[in-house]
Amino acid sequence: MPSATGGIARLVWARLREAGIQADGLLSKARLTLEQIQDRKARLSVESQIKFLELGAEALHDDALGFHLARDFDLREIGLLYYVAASSGTVAEALSKTERYCRLANEGISLRFAAKDMAIALSYVGVERRSDRHQIEFWVTSIIRINRALTNRRVVPSRVKVAHRRRAMPAEVRSFLGCEIEFGSDVDEIAFPQSVGQMPIESADHHLNDLLVTFCEEALAHRKPGGVSLRSSVENAIAPLLPHREARAEEIARRLGMSHRTLARRLASEGLTFTGIMDELKIDLAKSYLKKDELPISQTAWLLGYGEVSAFTHAFRRWTGMTPRQWRAADDPKRADNVNDTPPRAKNARAS
Repeated sequence: MPSATGGIARLVWARLREAGIQADGLLSKARLTLEQIQDRKARLSVESQIKFLELGAEALHDDALGFHLARDFDLREIGLLYYVAASSGTVAEALSKTERYCRLANEGISLRFAAKDMAIALSYVGVERRSDRHQIEFWVTSIIRINRALTNRRVVPSRVKVAHRRRAMPAEVRSFLGCEIEFGSDVDEIAFPQSVGQMPIESADHHLNDLLVTFCEEALAHRKPGGVSLRSSVENAIAPLLPHREARAEEIARRLGMSHRTLARRLASEGLTFTGIMDELKIDLAKSYLKKDELPISQTAWLLGYGEVSAFTHAFRRWTGMTPRQWRAADDPKRADNVNDTPPRAKNARAS
């Protein structure tokens, strides 16, 4: 499984302690131990870190925990990756090196930097993207903060896109970013004006940078590339296609660079089927949307690829033994809404 330095998880743990919340039970649910958290040299499972972030947000009643953590922490805690960026000559150079050495900090995140467009795309590796919001919002906020810190300017992104959904962007997030976020996008991406790329970095030191790059290259050479599970690759390919009803096995196979027959054979060798993965992903996403996003049930149905609420209700009852409205009411009576509301038009939903 992909691992990370665990800095985000340790920030969550510290925030829980400050709030007087016992974290032992939450750590256990995330398959982490107190010893791992307290050992700053220990690498943590990326999957466990994402889960701990989610549990911490619920315990703290903080729906923007990833943003808050990234806004408040000392950037130097990032370690080697931060100092490589801080000693680079320009923002474009810093982002290029961050792309190359990103997995030293987190093997579950891959960055792709397009210097021409000044765009940074984030992809999940070996971990299901699903509806995770806190880790990705931490990364987005941190990247923006780093650019501002290195240039000593309030750099404002030209666009920010994320794959997960929110009913509305918190005002404090909009104020910090200086721009809107496009939720429910097909990609996780941040782009800056082209002029930002050539901005000089005040702490540039090419002698130090050469030395740090040598350390990073040695670290990469000694780090075995983690294997990417086929299941996570399939799920990450399915999720953005569900609302458009394009998540067919043939299309997913094409996107993964293989034939439909090869995909079926490789899944079967792992005891999996495409239909089984699709159903489990829909169950998890449905519960996440109903529990966290407080979206109308009609919108949830559309996001999962159902044209009619009745079809989604039938499927959800088959999965859980309850209707979506019953499940939402059981989870939190205040969240119950009208299951008979009208599904949104596809063109409107895509623009959200």
